[in-house]
Amino acid sequence: MAAELSVVTERLPKSQVGMNIEVPAEVVDATYDRVLNRLASRAKIEGFRPGHAPRALVEARIGPAVLREEVVETMVPDVIRQALDKESIDPIDNPDVEVLELERGKPAKLKATISVMPAVDLGDMDKIKVEPPDHSHEVTDEMLERRLDDLREPLAEITPVEREVRQGDIAVIDIEVEVDGTVVESESRKSTEAEVKEGVLLPELVAVLPGTFLDETREAKVTFPDSYSNPDLAGKDAAIRVTVRGVKEKLLPPLDDALAKSLTNGKQETAEAYRQAVREELEESAHAVVKMEREEAVVKALVDASSVDVPDSLVDRELTSQLESLERTLNRQGLKLDRYLQYLDRSMEQWMADQRPEAEARLKVDLVLAEFAKRDEDVIKFLEEQAEQDQELKTQLKELKKSTSARRYFASRLRRRRVLDRLLQIAGA
Repeated sequence: MAAELSVVTERLPKSQVGMNIEVPAEVVDATYDRVLNRLASRAKIEGFRPGHAPRALVEARIGPAVLREEVVETMVPDVIRQALDKESIDPIDNPDVEVLELERGKPAKLKATISVMPAVDLGDMDKIKVEPPDHSHEVTDEMLERRLDDLREPLAEITPVEREVRQGDIAVIDIEVEVDGTVVESESRKSTEAEVKEGVLLPELVAVLPGTFLDETREAKVTFPDSYSNPDLAGKDAAIRVTVRGVKEKLLPPLDDALAKSLTNGKQETAEAYRQAVREELEESAHAVVKMEREEAVVKALVDASSVDVPDSLVDRELTSQLESLERTLNRQGLKLDRYLQYLDRSMEQWMADQRPEAEARLKVDLVLAEFAKRDEDVIKFLEEQAEQDQELKTQLKELKKSTSARRYFASRLRRRRVLDRLLQIAGA
């Protein structure tokens, strides 16, 4: 369009911009002519060859309302693009447009509301203080012994014993589950073996089983989690009765030099060297946890000290992406999203409302870190570094370098790593 648009903008709440646009009358008339020419070329009117009916007759046949709608659909997208370019506005979703005035021979008036990336008011890092954690990650002798037990467990000898059940035993049990006074047969078991420890049995059963003798029955009250595999029990209160039919003891092999060599393929030749190596692994893991906690604390401090008004459209987009990811995960498990929501006793709108605060919090973190991280990034070099540490990435490196989405993903990872390193440096954490 040759004629100049008139655009007046105003800042609105929730990172939105309002635009009042006036389109010159000649642009309106030209659009009407172009639309009529297109409609006339396709019109089939009795007495005229296709495309040869007079434009006035075509216009009379289709009516002013339909013609106006065609003009709106033709003109508005181009006008909005021009207005956005003119004002250097980068929208994050489709603008909401209202046509206020539109008729031949007169300027058209439009009103548009556009969501944009929000401005971030970063907190002053010089004033941010990060408190050290109020708990210790020191590797104790007890932690070391527990880890050594776990490493020897696959080699344990299982031996039947005639005594009460103890923590860590393999219990042979009959299980009966009762919900609302009715036994759930699909959950009942006979002579099933289960290790008496958390992560294997429900915590309520781990609490009542130790001390139980052969043929003795114990009962535990349980509330099944909402995510329980059996949807008929998800979120339900139940009574679980367990009868002990046998007890087996796990005997771990002694940690000697021969076992140390076996467990490490000869890398460690003595039990003491093996113990030290395991302790060092635990300490390395503890250091990683400490670093992660410090990073989280610094990020939280920066986000709390910063101000950003996350637009609703950005949150909606995040929730839609989250919902699509959940649906893909459920489909892989053979479940349907609507059925899953029924299990939770939530409508999709309620689920969205439940997830909204967390989604908004995630976006605020991302926006604050992105603002802090505005700097040049050598993404390809970072991708190559990551590929050296991951054989699967290495085989895909050539394709990943060409992929826009892959470059964007690794740019995000690189930015976050640099931001965290810089924040830790500034905060002295």
